[in-house]
Amino acid sequence: MGEPRTTAVDDTEIGSYFVANYPPFSVWTAEAVDRDALPALSSPPAATPLGLYLHVPFCRKRCHFCYFRVYTDKNAQEVEEYLDVMAREWELYHTYPAINGRPLNFVYFGGGTPSFLSVRQLTGLVQRLTAVTPWTSAEEITFECEPGTLTEPKLAAIRELGVTRLSLGIESFDDHILELNGRAHRSAEIFRAYQFAQSLGFPQVNVDLIAGMLGETEENWQRSVEKTIELAPDSVTIYQMELPFNTTISSDVLKGTGRFHEHVASWSTKRRWVDEAFDALQRAGYTIGSAYTAVRNPERTKFIYRDRLWQGADLGGLGVASFGHVNRVHMQNPDTWETYSEKIRAGALPLSRAYRPDADERLIRELVLQLKLGRVRPAYFEDKYGVDILRRFEEPLSSLRESGYLAEANRDIVSLTRAGLLRVDSLLPRFFQPKHAGIRYT
Repeated sequence: MGEPRTTAVDDTEIGSYFVANYPPFSVWTAEAVDRDALPALSSPPAATPLGLYLHVPFCRKRCHFCYFRVYTDKNAQEVEEYLDVMAREWELYHTYPAINGRPLNFVYFGGGTPSFLSVRQLTGLVQRLTAVTPWTSAEEITFECEPGTLTEPKLAAIRELGVTRLSLGIESFDDHILELNGRAHRSAEIFRAYQFAQSLGFPQVNVDLIAGMLGETEENWQRSVEKTIELAPDSVTIYQMELPFNTTISSDVLKGTGRFHEHVASWSTKRRWVDEAFDALQRAGYTIGSAYTAVRNPERTKFIYRDRLWQGADLGGLGVASFGHVNRVHMQNPDTWETYSEKIRAGALPLSRAYRPDADERLIRELVLQLKLGRVRPAYFEDKYGVDILRRFEEPLSSLRESGYLAEANRDIVSLTRAGLLRVDSLLPRFFQPKHAGIRYT
């Protein structure tokens, strides 16, 4: 079927859509590193879970929609040097009271492509990290994978490292769509990797899809959903394609170079496709758990990394451009390889900017992130912040109700309609403080 004609406002325009944090990253500053981040790290630890995020920024190819800091041109020696520096970074963190001696509640290998690493590189890194902080008691260890990088021995090694949640970045089952969007893997590798993973007994296997990639049609989207259901993973995560400024597609659009002749689906089409996917997953026995996820067994399948962070947990963020959060202060590493590595080799934490939110900003952060679940409990915020969110956010809640995006708002629950859930990231800025409304997000 052809793409329905859309208005300009419905087109997928260049810019950030996904709300990952609050306040916006653009208000974080270099000055706040010495003023706020380092004092927070030097203070006693907060009574909150601690997690670890590891950014492995290597890929076989750079996807045309990717906006993360990744490298496709590093040789084995350079990869080894990066892993050494990242392990050293964690050792440096443990010289600070806010981190030293604390157990890890969750660990997340993100990228880039963590599965790009060889078995030797991966096991060497984990040995260095766990020598500082054992993670045998962690509730969840997540590992992101690109299917084409997986072999049975590598998956076996990943399992032996204690990984409890394997996330496969499938995105589409259509080889033409995968090629068009710059993905390195093909459909045959998906099925082979999934079969290997199932045979090794990972407690949870997640499949990622992206709705509305370049060249996506009604038919191939439906086939991707059908093939996902046939695999029957423990959870399915579906993102709607967005185009932040630093993607290859965005550059092509802004410069008018005409490299790509296909288009990204409109927002209304992407929302409809996700809605249809959610309906199909529900018919197959899945439960919709957030704006992006469906799970087969909600009692067994959890997202510890997501839920802890959305409730204000501490996070040590390792690697180039990584984000962390310690003792109520947000912090980020430099976004260049050279600056990141030089600081650590000089014996200093590689922090480039930070921000200490006030109590109201912390409340807003937790509220907007938890609204992505489709529902929040007002009592949670009353207990933690002493704030009645029904009164504090009466105006944005009323606007959601008038637009048909609010299902309930009472003392027990605030919940979104399906229409609200499907466009939740576009609704969240309504809850921002006025000074943060309409400003650059990153």
